[in-house]
Amino acid sequence: MTPDEMTRYSRQTLVPGFGEDGQNRLRRARVLIVGLGGLGSPVAMYLAAAGVGRLLLADFDAVDLSNLQRQILHNSERIGWTKVDSALATLRALNPHCELVPIKRSLSPARLVELSAEVDLLVDASDNFQTRYAVNAACIGAGIPLVSGAAIRAEGQVAVFTGRPGDPCYQCLYPDDGQEGERCAREGVLAPLVGIIGSLQATEAIKILAGYGTPLFSKLLLLDAQTMAIRTLSIPPDPACPACGSG
Repeated sequence: MTPDEMTRYSRQTLVPGFGEDGQNRLRRARVLIVGLGGLGSPVAMYLAAAGVGRLLLADFDAVDLSNLQRQILHNSERIGWTKVDSALATLRALNPHCELVPIKRSLSPARLVELSAEVDLLVDASDNFQTRYAVNAACIGAGIPLVSGAAIRAEGQVAVFTGRPGDPCYQCLYPDDGQEGERCAREGVLAPLVGIIGSLQATEAIKILAGYGTPLFSKLLLLDAQTMAIRTLSIPPDPACPACGSG
């Protein structure tokens, strides 16, 4: 690391069990973030600030006034910008050492497969099941970890999958029944909730990439922000899962 980087990350390298080895692993890491909204905002900001070497930033949407209650990557002056361009401006100011790769188009399953082959880990910060299933399939194909998050109303969740054969995948947890799922545009969402869930996703990604702690592999963390109750459940593999063919 350069002297500037050593100073920048000093509070992180002081953490017992993390150290310079963990920081150097982050420096070499490559991560794809799908979605730069409420969840993707804290994910991208914390991964960039923490020193992940290369971030691929994927979102096809533009910044809207209704986003600003919770999507902290963006601001009022950037309404109408693409979310990718807005994210680039924020993250470059935050950490010039992080390489940023913009991806402004909607991601097809084939494109997700291509991108997953270029990274060490994928963070799913999308808001619909169609994208989540495609992301899940790409991670299985590439054999890379997936950090999944979701938030609606005052309820949030994080799940982490290894991408390895025999372990459960996202579709084991949520089988594809053709349902569209809930959207915060219809149901609402508490502003700080997406910050909490996105920060948990960033924490799990950093742990995996740096080889630190015990990741939430094959587990589902559920948060009820109304009572601040947290539960963690194990996710069993589904032998009949069409995505991972577990068992």
